[in-house]
Amino acid sequence: MAFTFFFRDEQILALGVEHLVPFTIGRSNIRILNAGCAMGMETYTFAILLAEKIGKFSLRNVKIHAIDIDNENVDFGKTVREGIYHKDHLQRIPADLFKKYFSPAEKPNHFIISQDLRNLVDFEKYDLLTLKPLRNDYSLVICKNVLLHFNYQQRIDVISMYHDMLLNEGLLVMENTQNMPGELNNKFRRIVNYGQLYEKIG
Repeated sequence: MAFTFFFRDEQILALGVEHLVPFTIGRSNIRILNAGCAMGMETYTFAILLAEKIGKFSLRNVKIHAIDIDNENVDFGKTVREGIYHKDHLQRIPADLFKKYFSPAEKPNHFIISQDLRNLVDFEKYDLLTLKPLRNDYSLVICKNVLLHFNYQQRIDVISMYHDMLLNEGLLVMENTQNMPGELNNKFRRIVNYGQLYEKIG
């Protein structure tokens, strides 16, 4: 499981939101895959950024599928589902967004993310290297802090699988340290010069 925290790499996630919003117009089912969700902090960061852009009504059409594999921490899926975090993990969240989307949990010094955002997220333990697409109607795949754990051929295989999982012109967000393998230039095109944001070539 990759280490992460709330609002890590906010810029590339915000770019994903910016380019996703026009893609959602007229669609009643917007599905997003967050691969390598770890403890859910990246998942909920994206959910907050998206909620700020599309509003509560349109948010009901969104489902975020959060996946990860972990052989040591048996509670990480529970954390993702419940959305409860210690205050020390929430320090980077802008104050206005923290006030809007978090409230005190029953456990001392812990806060729970809003029910509206928790309703967006389904969690599943899943190994990307099985190369078995979960579905083929995702509008956006977020894959950050995952590919660095794979060898070059595995990266090609996994990104090729993402191509199969995305709708035509669907979006792929990758970590800034990972460039698209040249072998996949016929499957994805980069759509910004200042981040690893790609569009599926149909």
